[in-house]
Amino acid sequence: MPSEVDDNDPNEMPNYESRPPAWLPKTHGSADLGYSGFHPPRPGQDEDVMSAASIKNGFLIGDSVPAETFSAQDMIKARITQHGALTELEDLMNEIFSRRADHVPAMPPSTFRMPSRVTLNDSKRQAWFADLANPDVPLHKLGKNVPHGAKGHDLLDLLQSHNVAISRAVWFLRVFGANETAGLRNKPSYNPTQYSVDWANVVTGYLKKQLADIALPSAPRAGLNIKQTFKGVLADADSRARWISRFTYCLRLLRTFYSQGLVDNRTFLTWLVQTMANCNLAQAAFVARLGDEYLDGMLSSRALTKPFADACLGKLVEIRTTAAQEYLPTLEALLKTLLQRVCLALPDALVSIHIWTAHSALLTEILSADIPDPDRPVREGRDYYQQIARDVQQMLLDNFLDVKRRNEAMLFRTLPPRVLASLGSTVMDIQLLNSISSTTDLNTISFFDSLSDDPSLWAEKINTLFTWSIAPLQFGDHRPYAAATLLRLWRNKSGERAMRRDITSPDDFLQDLLFDWLDESELAGEGANLNSVASLFGKLVRDGLFQYAKYVQRLVARGEPGLSYTQEVESRHRKFLRCIPLHHSTSSLVSQRKVTLHGARARETPEDLNEREIRKEIRAILPQLFGGEARTNYLSADAPLDTCPILVSASRFEQVRTFRQWLFPIFRKAIDSQSHSKMDASSLLQTYCLSVELMANTKCYGSILELNLFVLQRTSDSALVTAIIETFHRYVTIWNCMDAAGNITAALHGAHQVARSRGIQSRALLALLVEIDNGRHLDAPSREHVSADIAAFTHALHPESETPDHVPPVLPEILLLADDPNPEAPSILANSLWYKYRTAFDWAWKVWDNTVASLRQVPVMTLDVAGRQACSLCYGRFLFHVDQHLPGGIDDQVLQWFLGTGKNEVSALSADAWDVLTFVLLYLVVHGALTATTILRGLVYPAWRLCASANSEQQGESLTIFLRAANNLCDKLLLREAGGSDGMAPVDLLEVQRICTRRQTVYREPHYSLLVTAIPALVFIEKNEFISQDLQHASASLRTSLCVSSDFRQGAHRNLDAVRHAFEQPLLSETVVDGCHPLVDALRLILSDSPSDITVVGVCGWDNISSLLSPWRLATTAIELQFTLRQIGRMLMQESTSQSASDCLDQLTAKIFHHSMTSEEAYFVAEMARGVDGAVAGKFINNGLQCMSEMLRNTSLQPADLNDCIQQAGQLLRVLAHIAETMREEAALLPQLESTVQDEFIDVLSAKFDAIKSALEADREADIGTEMSHISQSLIFLARLLQFDLGFQGAWTAKTKGASNHLISILFHLALIHGSGKHIDLVAYPLIVDTLYYVLDEIPLDAKSLTFDPFRNYPTLSSSDLPADMPTDYRLQLRSLLSYVPPISTITNLVTAHRDASGRLVLGTSVLNRPWEWIENLGEVPVPDTKHDNDDDGDARVRHPIRNSASLSLDLFNARATGDGIISSTIGDDPRIEANIRSFEDGLSAESVFKRDWRETRIELEDDIVVGGSANRAEEVDGLGGLPSFPRTTDRRSASHSHRPSPASSVRSHKTRSTNPSIAPSSARSSPLQPPPLPRLSHSSSGEPTVIDVDAPSSAAPATTRSTATDAASSTRRTSKRKLSNSDDEVEIIEGPVPAAAAGPSRAGKKPKGKTTAKTRAKKR
Repeated sequence: MPSEVDDNDPNEMPNYESRPPAWLPKTHGSADLGYSGFHPPRPGQDEDVMSAASIKNGFLIGDSVPAETFSAQDMIKARITQHGALTELEDLMNEIFSRRADHVPAMPPSTFRMPSRVTLNDSKRQAWFADLANPDVPLHKLGKNVPHGAKGHDLLDLLQSHNVAISRAVWFLRVFGANETAGLRNKPSYNPTQYSVDWANVVTGYLKKQLADIALPSAPRAGLNIKQTFKGVLADADSRARWISRFTYCLRLLRTFYSQGLVDNRTFLTWLVQTMANCNLAQAAFVARLGDEYLDGMLSSRALTKPFADACLGKLVEIRTTAAQEYLPTLEALLKTLLQRVCLALPDALVSIHIWTAHSALLTEILSADIPDPDRPVREGRDYYQQIARDVQQMLLDNFLDVKRRNEAMLFRTLPPRVLASLGSTVMDIQLLNSISSTTDLNTISFFDSLSDDPSLWAEKINTLFTWSIAPLQFGDHRPYAAATLLRLWRNKSGERAMRRDITSPDDFLQDLLFDWLDESELAGEGANLNSVASLFGKLVRDGLFQYAKYVQRLVARGEPGLSYTQEVESRHRKFLRCIPLHHSTSSLVSQRKVTLHGARARETPEDLNEREIRKEIRAILPQLFGGEARTNYLSADAPLDTCPILVSASRFEQVRTFRQWLFPIFRKAIDSQSHSKMDASSLLQTYCLSVELMANTKCYGSILELNLFVLQRTSDSALVTAIIETFHRYVTIWNCMDAAGNITAALHGAHQVARSRGIQSRALLALLVEIDNGRHLDAPSREHVSADIAAFTHALHPESETPDHVPPVLPEILLLADDPNPEAPSILANSLWYKYRTAFDWAWKVWDNTVASLRQVPVMTLDVAGRQACSLCYGRFLFHVDQHLPGGIDDQVLQWFLGTGKNEVSALSADAWDVLTFVLLYLVVHGALTATTILRGLVYPAWRLCASANSEQQGESLTIFLRAANNLCDKLLLREAGGSDGMAPVDLLEVQRICTRRQTVYREPHYSLLVTAIPALVFIEKNEFISQDLQHASASLRTSLCVSSDFRQGAHRNLDAVRHAFEQPLLSETVVDGCHPLVDALRLILSDSPSDITVVGVCGWDNISSLLSPWRLATTAIELQFTLRQIGRMLMQESTSQSASDCLDQLTAKIFHHSMTSEEAYFVAEMARGVDGAVAGKFINNGLQCMSEMLRNTSLQPADLNDCIQQAGQLLRVLAHIAETMREEAALLPQLESTVQDEFIDVLSAKFDAIKSALEADREADIGTEMSHISQSLIFLARLLQFDLGFQGAWTAKTKGASNHLISILFHLALIHGSGKHIDLVAYPLIVDTLYYVLDEIPLDAKSLTFDPFRNYPTLSSSDLPADMPTDYRLQLRSLLSYVPPISTITNLVTAHRDASGRLVLGTSVLNRPWEWIENLGEVPVPDTKHDNDDDGDARVRHPIRNSASLSLDLFNARATGDGIISSTIGDDPRIEANIRSFEDGLSAESVFKRDWRETRIELEDDIVVGGSANRAEEVDGLGGLPSFPRTTDRRSASHSHRPSPASSVRSHKTRSTNPSIAPSSARSSPLQPPPLPRLSHSSSGEPTVIDVDAPSSAAPATTRSTATDAASSTRRTSKRKLSNSDDEVEIIEGPVPAAAAGPSRAGKKPKGKTTAKTRAKKR
């Protein structure tokens, strides 16, 4: 290198002095060993010594070692294999690193200085802000000090008015904030984020002020004629532009503030939520955009997301109710999108009772969108995104369904469906059995079809069926026959199935079931039910369902004690063996029975003696049958029984045996020999009636059936046939249950054929035939013949005519009938009238009208009673003959008259006229011309209704005669069991039987509903003060007698719905009388078990709850309880009766709630109480909660106590939940909780939650046992109780509010316990969390609170307090409940740390964000100090100096110097020099492994490069950058064709950014909190980027020649370089175009030199 030039002598050439390059390090830091690889010439060096050898051969230096043959491998290998070699190597390296670390300089102290504030005048301040807005002014020039003055909104307005760039504005505001907080940092209570909260309030206030400019016009007020003008800020173009500019600038600032933590995120998001709730629709469009941008920050916290979702729903509702909806589709769509995002990211925010009750329909519409068909094949392109959309929609729908399920569960709207187990199934079976009537087809009743092969189920079914057939709580003699028929029908089906499938017959199985029932049933063992059991099993034995012989054999085989009467111990089966009748017995069976009961030596048994006495009694009753004369005319059905007590008290076996084996053969013989015997038709009829009555009273209906069928075939007497028809009518339900309808139909059809052959048509016979057949038994031809006979009979009596006869309204001949002494006069008059007017449709109606008018005159014409009865009898016969001339009888015509014009006429009849009319009506009923239902519907029921509604004494007196006559008719038709001595029907046993037949129709539908509907009218008559007391008492007695009759009660149990409907309307319309409505007592009288024990007890009179909830009383109890609760509700609304009603309800609920109920009983009780008034429901709820409080208070955490308490309280909760279920749709209908009850309930719940929490925490590390499982189950129940309680009005008392924070804390800790560790519970955890949501959302707002704080009630724990073993889903769920907002990305996962004494790293607390203290270092770019490198005495440790001048000191990161450095730009531009420098460096941390590999594996360029036509190709291959390009060899191909990457390369080409300095000013430096911008790319003269294939093989490089222009090109123009990434994924070098202005004219044709990385040659050291 040239030496220093002497300035004094310009002509003297300087001496040349050889110096090493500036970048070359010394060989040793202290010893003078020169420079590595640098050997300058020196005086006296060996090369200067002249010798012959040097001259001849040149200067040679001998080898110190035989380098050509020497190898150290053997030495190294031998040393390594020695013991301790690796340890010595390790110690060596450790010593090297230790010495290296000792020579590294210490970290210098921080030199950062905060820009200070200065006070400037207005001009200088404006100039300063103008410089701040000018991007060409670097910030380090402005950063020495900043102006002081404007604050808050004024400062933001100042920045916006100067249009300062956001990055520069943020820098200034950060400096401004740092100076504001400088004086507070040394205080102990200093919070580095407090200024962010203050600044957030400033920014939100600034936004709020701008949003306030967007106002809506107020609605015009009615009645004020004031002209209003409105001008919004957005209406004018100039003001809109200014407002938008200011608002947009503020939003741009806000984005940076939010991302860097300059505004407190929680404060800002809270303001955003509150603003969304309170803004108008015009402001909502802007606020919704803010919500859309910052929703991700809210989604991490339920405290923010839930009120935000609620506010969005409120705005949607407001949009749909405003007239401007058509102008807000974008806002509506955005709000829906926000809700969908909430549902996808944080569905728990929608698990809210308040949101669901108010907006469930809207949420369903938004979140349950239609999902496309998922089975469509997915193809590339558009279908792929459609599939993604479908997946998102499916996820949205799944989340929504989960939200719906959880909300509905907390509201107790979707209660679990009731599974009909034993009780429910039994109740349904009983209702099914009670519904059996005369028209029921037993083949269609599937009583046994749904059963499986489980014997226990069959035993339950048999027990239900047999208990129903014999229980005294049920009514009807048809029950044993129905049970036997149902069982026989099943046996026949099962037998056929067994035969087809070749399996075991069900007979043995059935025999075992029946035997077990006889052996175990308590009801069957009661003595009062013995005859019923005997009747049932007699039918079973007769039908072959129960084998009597096997029954005896089984008892004998098992050694049953007490079967014989000779034994002292009595077996229950002894009575069964004695009483069960044998219809088809053999001598062996009779002998077996006799031996079993009386022993083998018994010659005469007690049955034989009883039978002799029974025969004597029957002979006395039926003397005509045995050739004697009739002694007594029996007037009642009970009279014959009084003369034969032995028959009545005899066993079923004796009764059946007497009738079947003794009486029936005698009767048959009498019928067969009727023409030769002395017994006339009337005697035979009387004998038949008495026989039927005896059999009916002993319930031998099978004998009656056989007798009827036999007599019907043998007799032609019309009176006897009529009696048989009456008997069939009377017991038609029994015949149907016997399954004998087919036999009866055949017999009736045969009798009809016989009568038809004789020219006789019996309307009663045909009517009965059609009724019993019911389209099921007769074949089609026979049914058609019967229909043809009926049609012919009808046509004969009422021929069709185009000109029907006209009947005059007055028929005087009817009135004259009273004075006609001819006994045939009634028949003659009826025949004549029919002959005259038979074609008229209303002739019978007018005949009846004239007859009633005539009957009104009878008391006037005849004064004595006998004469009146004679006239009445005459008119009765006349009407009976008229009835015989009508195809359908006179009954319908009479009913129409009663309901029409006759209504007023009968009410005005006198007492004497009523006696005459009553006589005629009863006569017609007895003879079948009128039905009892017609008289009841036409006379009795209207009379009761009129008297019940009487509202004056005059009206009551006018109706006295009518009411007395109506009661008399009802008594004779429905209650009279004996003939009277007053001459009115019935007068003998035959007429009594006919009356009994007529009344059976009254108790069948549809007539029974009319009867029971009239009962409340009788009740009102009893309490009507305008009715005389004697009639009140008479009506009460009539009602009581009617309601306790077995036929009436049987109809009630068969038609419970009719009973309910009959009493429902009066109870809803009438007022309370004396605090005790008599309708409730009347209803209870109908449905009670023992009507004789019923007294007027009012609504409070209830029996034992256990009996009321039995399956046999449950249906009737439901009706009673429903009407009782309704009446109590009415009483509660009356001030005078409210206290007594409340006491009654307390008594009733105490009986129900303290009764241990099963789940089914609880369900039925709940069904009974559904639909009650709000006051009654509130009483139920309050008393129920109070009862549960008592249960829980007295229950310990022992498993046994917990099980009992949960079971009983759980059933009570089931009852209360069903009661409140109908009120859940409207919150206003929910009852109010009493404050004392609620406070007590909350106290108990809190105490139990505390106890459970303590128990679980104590055993948290223990194994989960049975006790912990019971505790978890009790926790689930308590959580459900709390949910149920909080759903009512008045739940949030002062005490409940005070306990809310404690409840929240307990529930959160319980969720932690059940969401992690060994106590994790997939059922309890979500339930506890939902309960926690419920409490958090429903706590009322504090009226005194002036600020909106969504986190006020949420847990205050830190997210680090969550258990480490908690599942991720649970952790995220619970973290959303904490006061958690995602941290700023700058400090994410950063914590403080230190090393303990052992050197172990100990992690500390999280790093606090200090956004106002961490300011960018804006000092000038430091100039490298190289004086020490060139100084021989310099210290090598300061070769790479470190500057600690940033706001974040390097000490915070425990930074230390490594001794490595980054090559300076002035040196590193030449890749070969850089490679040489790297060879002298350790390279531990200065460059990455990948970068070093890239550098060292490149091929080093040769000095000679061929310059010519392939020069450009050489550039492309070697990547050397631009080379001189000569015009004669220029490659004229386009850049796009010349710059082609390797086919094997994966390098992609990208367009470069513009390198215009005006676009990227040098003064715009990035914040250290943000990632640094990408460096500028290399320039290129080519229009396209140059992509260098770094993986091209060296062999692909063409031959090149040396060019001297390479260094010239490099020194002429330096290209920009891009630093290589540390990633090894791909390496990409991109060169961009060079602007024309950047290159001189002489360089227009040159390419820039690219970055070259050459492989360093190995050199000797």
